[in-house]
Amino acid sequence: MKIGTVSISYSRKFNLGSYESLEVGCSFWAQVEDEEDASGVVQFLYHQAKAAVKVAAMPVIKASEFQISKAKSQKKVATDSGVGEFEDL
Repeated sequence: MKIGTVSISYSRKFNLGSYESLEVGCSFWAQVEDEEDASGVVQFLYHQAKAAVKVAAMPVIKASEFQISKAKSQKKVATDSGVGEFEDL
């Protein structure tokens, strides 16, 4: 049994329009006792980091007029082509 550390970093850049952007990122670390558990821990950390970035960015994105108009146009294109719901962030 070998103790090791796994880490994951996730960041995302959002275009706010008017030559402005927002970059949000985070890193998570975990100690694992078994190397076989490492891949499951990395997947878990990835999903946690992605969710944390989404939560942190949402207030700014919702306030951005550019992102609001972009989301509306994507929704219209998706419904016009019969695609249905599209993935969040």
